[in-house]
Amino acid sequence: MLTLPPKVTERAFERLAEIGASENGKVLRVAVEGGGCSGFQYEIDLDEAKEDDLKLTGAGETVVIDSVSLPFLADATIDFSEELIGARFVINNPNATASCGCGTSFSI
Repeated sequence: MLTLPPKVTERAFERLAEIGASENGKVLRVAVEGGGCSGFQYEIDLDEAKEDDLKLTGAGETVVIDSVSLPFLADATIDFSEELIGARFVINNPNATASCGCGTSFSI
C-alpha cells in the first residue's frame, strides 16, 4: 500500500510567514505522541529541524515531521484555521478513526 506524505496548505505556510518562523530560524514541528483522551495526541510547536525530519516547504517556510510520527500522519493535511473559538493549526487526518472535541487527540 502506497502511503503519501502529509500535505501543508498554503494558508498554513502563510501563517508561519506571518509569525516570522523562518526569520527566527524556526520550523513548525508536527508530531504524534501517546496520550490524550483518544489514545494519541498531536504536538504542534515551533522548533528547530533535525537531520532525520521529513521537511515540507512552501512560502519560504518549513514544516517538519519526525520519522516516528510520519506513519500516523500519512496523507494528512496540515492547515491553519481561524474560527470564533480561536486561531490554530489543525490536522485533517484520514487515518484517525475517532477524535475528541478539542481536535488535538485522536485514535487509529
